Amino acid sequence: MININKGRLERTFHELLMINSPSFKEQEIAGFLVHKLQQYGLDVELQDYGKSINVIGKRVGAIKTAPPLLFCAHMDTVESTEGICPIVSDGIVKTSGTTILGADDKSGIAQILELFAILYYGGVEHGDLEVVFTSGEERFLVGAKGLDFTKINSRHVIIIDSNGKAGSIITGAPTHDEYIMSVRGKAAHAGIEPEKGISAIKAIAHIIIGIPDGRIDADTTANIGRVAGGGATNIVPQEAMLHGEIRSHDAAKLDLLKNTIFTIAKDISKRQQVDLSIESTRQYNGFKLRESEPFVKILWKAFQLNGIEPSFILSGGGSDANIFNANGIKAINISAGYYKPHTSEESADIEEMCKNVIVLQNVVAKFSGLVAADFLVD
Repeated sequence: MININKGRLERTFHELLMINSPSFKEQEIAGFLVHKLQQYGLDVELQDYGKSINVIGKRVGAIKTAPPLLFCAHMDTVESTEGICPIVSDGIVKTSGTTILGADDKSGIAQILELFAILYYGGVEHGDLEVVFTSGEERFLVGAKGLDFTKINSRHVIIIDSNGKAGSIITGAPTHDEYIMSVRGKAAHAGIEPEKGISAIKAIAHIIIGIPDGRIDADTTANIGRVAGGGATNIVPQEAMLHGEIRSHDAAKLDLLKNTIFTIAKDISKRQQVDLSIESTRQYNGFKLRESEPFVKILWKAFQLNGIEPSFILSGGGSDANIFNANGIKAINISAGYYKPHTSEESADIEEMCKNVIVLQNVVAKFSGLVAADFLVD
């Protein structure tokens, strides 16, 4: 096992940060990644799924008995980083505060590229390795949903896309449903005959007050994120809408809460004499891996071997891991060494990123000594 090249990792990370790649505008960064992966000996292809593209790479290994292993991170950022000005101080990368940093998830990408650089320049022998860089992750995991899974041979994937220092192992994430409630009342002139109108906004307000919201229990949350309606102050508003979500690590609890919310909303609508329509969409299904799962144990031991005390975390948010697990590929999301994502205070710690790359080398080495049957035994 050879040492990580910290300078190379930092340079790669900087190059990635300087490429603006908001969701569905990942073409430039995808081209950069194709070039990098080919430079490190991978066969690479772009998969166009309609809304954008995914990058899929494969590196054939010398150890044919080893099960293949996949690495994944996403290319898009939650918003534009146009005009970004990265600042490095004592190994911490920040911005001037005018944009987000985009370490979510360019930190993860940089770590994967450094891993393949190490392997190319003389790292451990290994079995077949694969990489997927997805697009549109910040838009409800669209890239992973559009991924052609027939092109993936691995049954295990490490996703590097969670905030915090090295050592967090995400073993579960919730099921996530969204809904839109549209209310239609009756318009009237607000100054001349308001009594002839029925306010859709008022009805929506009663619904908001009446339905469960916030932290429901240890597994479940609900939130109303957007409300809109009306047109002018002199018109009793005829239409209004609210956009909400429900998440739970227990799908049965989610369904029960959703039914409760919708029933309450329907009852209130009848009392307010307005029409109500509801659209509900499942964005992704949850997953939970056992701590005794062999794949989980491999990661746990790899962290410990490098002096990092790992921790198991049930995340309240989704990631590409939800989609991979739903498609029969054991997916574990690990922390990537970034902090305060989606804000202008976002930062990344180069040392934590380096620690992760060393851990990933250990996982590759462990997989190189395995056969598929090893995963059948706890």
